[in-house]
Amino acid sequence: MDKPTVSVDVDEERAIVSHAGGVRDGDLSAGDSIFSKVQRYVGSIGVEKRGIERVPDTVEERTDTSMSKVGTVWLSSNLALACFGIGAIAPSVFGLGFVDSMLAILFFNVLGVLPTSFFSTFGPVFGLRQLVLSRFYFGWYGVKLYAFFNVLTCLGWSTLQIVTGAQLFHAINPNMPGWAGILVIAFLTLLVGGFGYKAVHRYQRWSWIPMFIIYMILLGEFAASGRFNSLLPLESGPVEAGRILSFGSTVFGAATGLCVYAADYTVYQPGSSPRTTVFLWSFAGLLLPLIFVEALGCAVATATVDVDSFAQAWEEGGVGGLIGIVLIPPLGDFGRFCLVLLALGVIANNCPNVYSVSFGMQVLSRQSARVPRIIWTVLGVFAAVGIGIPAYDNFAPWLETFLLTTAYWLAIYEGIALTEHFVFRRGIKGYRPEDYDTPKMLPVGRAALVSFGFGVAGCVLGMTQEWWTGPIGALCGGDLGFELAFGLSAVSYTVLRFFERNKFKR
Repeated sequence: MDKPTVSVDVDEERAIVSHAGGVRDGDLSAGDSIFSKVQRYVGSIGVEKRGIERVPDTVEERTDTSMSKVGTVWLSSNLALACFGIGAIAPSVFGLGFVDSMLAILFFNVLGVLPTSFFSTFGPVFGLRQLVLSRFYFGWYGVKLYAFFNVLTCLGWSTLQIVTGAQLFHAINPNMPGWAGILVIAFLTLLVGGFGYKAVHRYQRWSWIPMFIIYMILLGEFAASGRFNSLLPLESGPVEAGRILSFGSTVFGAATGLCVYAADYTVYQPGSSPRTTVFLWSFAGLLLPLIFVEALGCAVATATVDVDSFAQAWEEGGVGGLIGIVLIPPLGDFGRFCLVLLALGVIANNCPNVYSVSFGMQVLSRQSARVPRIIWTVLGVFAAVGIGIPAYDNFAPWLETFLLTTAYWLAIYEGIALTEHFVFRRGIKGYRPEDYDTPKMLPVGRAALVSFGFGVAGCVLGMTQEWWTGPIGALCGGDLGFELAFGLSAVSYTVLRFFERNKFKR
């Protein structure tokens, strides 16, 4: 791709010099403004200064040359207790057996991780965060709607992680209240995610190892207990189809939940990084832990169907109680130690949420972009704590509702973004990344906003929730919200964007 002509813009309020190729790290703290002084201070203690500014493709700025980190950042994130909980609700909430649950876990996870793996390849090419890249799909103003939803998604995932970790602490020590465990997990997550890109990658590089070992111990102990119920019936007919669709939507929501910040974790990779290699590392790092942990959660939860002690542990302690009843009785204090490590492992899954929430806030307006990234990260953690404490006692329904809602809007995002990329821009060469901060050079966004409305209509028609069942969802007996959302948004955008481009020429 030809290099753009060099131009220089100055943001006087932030004292940042913006070159067409991006903003250099040193320029982020230049000047005497309050913003510059804050940036100099946080930089002096090792905190990443860069927010949504583009990373120039130079040796000095693109310093992340380890391709395996692309995989391990997702590997550690997805060896998560929340993923164990997703598998566990297959038999306990949806009434599925192990075999049909596994088929849904395999298919819907593959479907969900493909967009995230694909968009991860854009970070090295453009040096742009995912939501900033999304301006090329939704326009300067339209992307703000998705930034708002992204903030909600980050906060929702963060809440899920800290609640799950707190449940484990409670399983270890029933005298420890849920709010105390939530505060511990939130504080430790902030210590890692707050320092930024390098700290997140450095932590994720190795944090998956103890988690994997403990999951293998859990697998061994549960297998030895003889409580695995592989004989739960594999049903057929419309009722079974409805259960599979609803559970599949939950699985898809978890798998595709990282799509809106996929490129955030590859922006410091050199522009010459092979896109296929980035895609494969991302795909493996996402898919393998999701399938493993969800399958393990489903297997353990089969015991809740006909073993009273397991059913009681799940009802009273959620994920923590279910894991605790497998590990603590046979292993004693070592089992409790494993639970502590699992609870602390939540940090790895939560880091991307507390890190990327800041970019959603900065994309919302010019004013919010002037607030340093670290401040938005801190406020995001505070918000997750505020949500998590009241959600602690109603975890399983909260998990199902949140993940299904996540699947709906992300399906709309993917339907529009992928259509713009493949149909209208026809690949990487169709972008001018230097235009990322120039509203008049970006799409108008009207087609994307109207298509969002069509996607919402698809959700309403196809969803199956406690608070609403659409006519198509009722007809099928299961949740078809994300499938209809993707299809209607993609088709409508193809038509509307054609007319928008012809009229506005951008």
